[in-house]
Amino acid sequence: MMRELALVSKQRGSHAYKQATVERPDIPNILNREFEVPIPNQVWCGDITYTWAQGKWLYLAVVLDLYARRVVGWALSSKPNTDLVIKVLDMAYEQRDRPQGLLFHSDQSSQYGSRQFR
Repeated sequence: MMRELALVSKQRGSHAYKQATVERPDIPNILNREFEVPIPNQVWCGDITYTWAQGKWLYLAVVLDLYARRVVGWALSSKPNTDLVIKVLDMAYEQRDRPQGLLFHSDQSSQYGSRQFR
């Protein structure tokens, strides 16, 4: 069908996203894959993903409440930096009426390990 319509597939190159090469011993893994949580606002998880949109890479940061597996905060940015993860955590914190004593879990990427975020 593409040949009949004289269409040609154009595939974009892979996205260069820096990956950590070492674990962060200064940030302990307290959650330890215990993803079953009995009450809301006890454990939140955060992560960043990216998508190609409007001719550029956009980064989406999300905070999930593990109790119901619901998104409690999100933010979009053109840069995957510390400001992005701070913005999404602030949003979640305010949306959930500033819960106390919760555990926030993420990968050990530079954004979450930064002094500014911690």
